[in-house]
Amino acid sequence: MDRQPLQRNSSSDRGVAVVPAAVPVPGPRNDDRTIETSIPSRLDALGWSGFHTRVVLALGITWILDGLEVTLAGALSGALKESPTLQFTNFDVGFSNSAYLAGAVLGALGFGWLTDRIGRKKLFFITLAVYLAATAATALSWNLASYALFRFLTGAGIGGEYTAINSTIQELVPARYRGWTDLVINGSFWIGAAVGATSAIVLLDPHLIGPDLGWRLAYLTGACLGLVVFVMRMWIPESPRWLMIHGYPDRADAIVAEIERSATGHAQEPRQHALPKIKLRMRDHTPLREVAHTLFSLYRQRSLVGLALMIAQAFFYNAIFFTFALVLTEFYGIAASQVGWYILPFAAGNFLGPLVLGRLFDTLGRRAMITLTYGVSGVLLALSGYLFSIGVLSAQTQTIAWMVIFFFASPAASAAYLTVSETFPLEVRALAIALFYAVGTGIGGVVGPALFGALIDTGSRNSVFAGYLLGSGLMIAAAGIAWRYAVAAERRTLESIARPLAFVE
Repeated sequence: MDRQPLQRNSSSDRGVAVVPAAVPVPGPRNDDRTIETSIPSRLDALGWSGFHTRVVLALGITWILDGLEVTLAGALSGALKESPTLQFTNFDVGFSNSAYLAGAVLGALGFGWLTDRIGRKKLFFITLAVYLAATAATALSWNLASYALFRFLTGAGIGGEYTAINSTIQELVPARYRGWTDLVINGSFWIGAAVGATSAIVLLDPHLIGPDLGWRLAYLTGACLGLVVFVMRMWIPESPRWLMIHGYPDRADAIVAEIERSATGHAQEPRQHALPKIKLRMRDHTPLREVAHTLFSLYRQRSLVGLALMIAQAFFYNAIFFTFALVLTEFYGIAASQVGWYILPFAAGNFLGPLVLGRLFDTLGRRAMITLTYGVSGVLLALSGYLFSIGVLSAQTQTIAWMVIFFFASPAASAAYLTVSETFPLEVRALAIALFYAVGTGIGGVVGPALFGALIDTGSRNSVFAGYLLGSGLMIAAAGIAWRYAVAAERRTLESIARPLAFVE
């Protein structure tokens, strides 16, 4: 890591004719590690610019990759069962999907810890490399064990991406755009889902490609797409908020000045604009004991909200979407090669949800919209599950029902990441995202696909309906918790929502 010694800032040091945003404060012997900075205020004072658009594009591609991965796993389930090499059962499909999610859990925890220790940007490239290598290896799988292992490693890469990306979104985007931006970037998952569905339609056509080659080429599609991300990631700087706390105020100031010039044509002058400042004591890292105290004592109520939202959306999404293709093939007789046509409208509804409703999270507010989206999703799933159980839905009407449900569930799921990433202090943000994602996915996501795979194997619609009721109940319970305890974080600076642990009175 290119570390620079802590030093006193001056405009001449940088050759930038602006009042420095990070100035050491005179005082006792540890004062060389104390700064007074307006960097957060400068970032939040910016209007939307080309820089922020590039951030959305470069970070959104990660969720496109994840959407591609998850969709391929769902759409290819029929092909994996028909593959002469693999010959999977429904349980094997569910088990391998659970392996992917287990990898995502462990990857999020390990890489989340590193993200807070060594910075957001370095982790972008490490996690992406893991994802690319594992996805390419999946195409070479020869049995259940090898396929599940490579899916586990792919999940580890994607899980690590979640922590670095979500923390970066919060720390670079101005407060008044933060909710909508976070939801749209997370919602871009469904662009990847559409790409995955389209790829599956072509690659699983038995008239074009053999049954044991199509699914392999489908995974190689994901690896090839991931190569593009390496170039796009060069657009994203290290988080200035992370830099200012970890001992690099000059570098943080230079990055913010460059963002300001990109957005407004010139750097801000704090004296002229009287931007609020905060005083911080810089640190190399945050001990795990302090992390635990912050999450489970200082912000215990917020942790309850984050866990409830994560667990509910993880079970709801992963249980249903990972077995999407199995329901269509087992109960509606849809050919595996045709599943992609049903995923396309489903993906469209999922992307339109955050796009249309996202602005309301910044205007009507977090609590109202989280409660609404979680509650409506749960009620609609229960209703559609009942209609499924009595056999009145066709494949087409089932897909329409899912489209409507996930129009609300998609912004709800994204709001879980938004809530966790903006309601905890900067020093523990990435690890908080990782921890709640890991627990939520571990409880709700890893269990869900395997459970639904077993329920579908029974051939009983009532058994599957029971699984839908469980998902519905979790969403409605999370809606109640959000209404009672969620933080009204809309249009507020991150530092006012959760004061940095390095804050000096």
